[in-house]
Amino acid sequence: MDSAGQDINLNSPNKGLLSDSMTDVPVDTTVAAQTPAVEGLTEAEEEELRAELAKVEEEIVTLRQVLAAKERHCAELKRKLGLSALEGLKQNLSRSWHDVQVSNAYVKTSEKLGEWNEKVTQSDLYKKTQETLSQAGQKTSAALSTVGSAISRKLGDMRNSATFKSFEDRVGNIKFPQ
Repeated sequence: MDSAGQDINLNSPNKGLLSDSMTDVPVDTTVAAQTPAVEGLTEAEEEELRAELAKVEEEIVTLRQVLAAKERHCAELKRKLGLSALEGLKQNLSRSWHDVQVSNAYVKTSEKLGEWNEKVTQSDLYKKTQETLSQAGQKTSAALSTVGSAISRKLGDMRNSATFKSFEDRVGNIKFPQ
């Protein structure tokens, strides 16, 4: 059915879904008057088409006004409910991320990466590398523990030295004003 001959139903489940991509183009009623009539049309047919065109253009203007009013009302309701643009963005991102996660491409990619991960972690090279890094970590930990113990022992020796005790006695005798 030709979209020009369809009635516009605001209660339709398809409202807001326009079939053409020219929804942002302003309606110019002067073009119809300047365009010569297609040959083969009678004057009555041409007049009828022009009247229908004017009616459709008027409906378009009305629908744009209704849409703008509905958008303002929607924004006001969101403001009253405390829903900010950021909330809407977060909800959209969350919904989009969920859509991505359930998409065939994501699922297939995840499966393939899982297979690759399994192959890599089961390979001899990976196992040898993991073992080597584990041993290096254990040796580094042991070395740092030894260094820490040595520093601790040296500080203890220094604290027990006569020089430190003399310094500690002098600092301990200083009175701080209150």
